Amino acid sequence: MTIKITGTGSALPEKIVTNFDLEKLVETSDEWIQKRTGIAERRISDGETVSTLAADACRKALEMAGKSAEDVDLILVATCSPELLLPCCACQVQELIGASGAAAFDLNAACSGFLFALNTAYAYLHSGICQNVLVVGSEVLSKLVDWKDRGTCILFGDGAGAAFVEASAEDIVRSNGRRAGLECMVQGSDGAKGMVLSCAERAVNNAFTAVRQTDSPYIHMDGQEVYKFATKQVPACIQEALDKADLAADDVDWFLLHQANVRIIESVAKRLKVDIARFPMNIHRIGNMSSATIPVLLDEQNRSGSIREGDRLVLSGFGAGLTYGASILVW
Repeated sequence: MTIKITGTGSALPEKIVTNFDLEKLVETSDEWIQKRTGIAERRISDGETVSTLAADACRKALEMAGKSAEDVDLILVATCSPELLLPCCACQVQELIGASGAAAFDLNAACSGFLFALNTAYAYLHSGICQNVLVVGSEVLSKLVDWKDRGTCILFGDGAGAAFVEASAEDIVRSNGRRAGLECMVQGSDGAKGMVLSCAERAVNNAFTAVRQTDSPYIHMDGQEVYKFATKQVPACIQEALDKADLAADDVDWFLLHQANVRIIESVAKRLKVDIARFPMNIHRIGNMSSATIPVLLDEQNRSGSIREGDRLVLSGFGAGLTYGASILVW
């Protein structure tokens, strides 16, 4: 059996917000932001929603895979910023793209969400429950950002990325001898550090109890703690996946990491002793889109022709929870 990605897609809001635009909102500068994060601009919703962005990305992934919405058995949407608590975003996407025969549900592992969803898709496909799965990461974080907090408002953007993942009975071997498909997955969580990156929900308020909301409804982040976690846990997670697959870092062609901060990506490359040129980045023009960063980057690399058949990829990221994960696959 081969379980592989056969189509990718992405969707970004049209509105571009530059660092110079943010200079008008908070005490910051383009130089300060770029030096500390690598971000020059980001896309911000001007009406696009988590579900509409996700649906657009799904349509593109289906087109590339040569499939129709009727072929989809399951839709998994990773998001931490849905418009509605009910119904879930995945059901909204199902309706928007016309996948009437598909089951659909959301999952939330924040910036690690796409990886967790991809691993979930693998389980459904490997068990034979499904044959075709749409895996999506979609966010509109701009509604969760305190635009007066320069520590967070400079980081985040909106967008969606999708992958069409399918199972086939035969083993597909590429010309370089590598077997196509997902090779290895590692994921984990550290709830003890959960509150270093948080966003409050509604407080208890019913006919019998009322708890005063004490937390801000916006994203709160202890940047130093998140940085320390990421620079330690991400390379460790990648190494665990490599060891599990009996591979070395030199066996990997591309490392597609969560686009949170250019310094984190550079630190991971250094710890793994891998040339930074093998870590493609788009953070400078898109920013941190949480669960959407990895699938958007994957789609861009795929459509540009940078990724070729037989290439081995590592997808890895971290996020609120705290969560982390890594997947190894051959294109």
